[in-house]
Amino acid sequence: MLAKRLALLAVPVLLLVSGAWAQVNELSITAGRTFVSTQTVPSLGLPVHFGNEESIAFNYGRLLKKPKIFGLYAELPVAIFPRMDVNYNLGTTPKDIGALFVTPSARVNIFSGDSVSPWFSAGAGYGRFREAPVTLYENPNPGPTGTNTFVVQFGAGLDVWFWHRWGARFEARDFYSGVPVLNVDTGRSRQHNYYVGVGVVHRF
Repeated sequence: MLAKRLALLAVPVLLLVSGAWAQVNELSITAGRTFVSTQTVPSLGLPVHFGNEESIAFNYGRLLKKPKIFGLYAELPVAIFPRMDVNYNLGTTPKDIGALFVTPSARVNIFSGDSVSPWFSAGAGYGRFREAPVTLYENPNPGPTGTNTFVVQFGAGLDVWFWHRWGARFEARDFYSGVPVLNVDTGRSRQHNYYVGVGVVHRF
């Protein structure tokens, strides 16, 4: 009698455990560059140029549903560019800026589970710019050295699974954010931060 009761109790526990293991998690890391387009100071007609600096991105994703050929994931993209040069003829802008973007998102993979899977992503979250404490000509920066911002993220990419649970990831994302404090008026309150990277993705 006791054995039967234990068996009956074991069945739902095994179902719960198997359901938990059936969930698919992903971790990825990519490296690439972030591109910010040139901005112009309208009052003077002078351009502000941004260097296209090395960047890195991390991502955690969890499969929520898999209807037919599609896979719906909740994901957390995190992108960082530690340093991006800022060039302005008058030298009043910060010497460089850095940024961190954290944007919880939803991702849809096509042919989810196959060896080649393109995907699209969208979400929103938090960003923070770091402005250098000095200007281009090494004078003290009169503006702030940290700026918080709301970020909207749109992205697309391709996962190629080449060995068991390991794959290659190619991704391009637009982190549409507020602007860092540049000590000049470019007339903008938002800017596109385009990240393009390649790296590896692991499924577990």
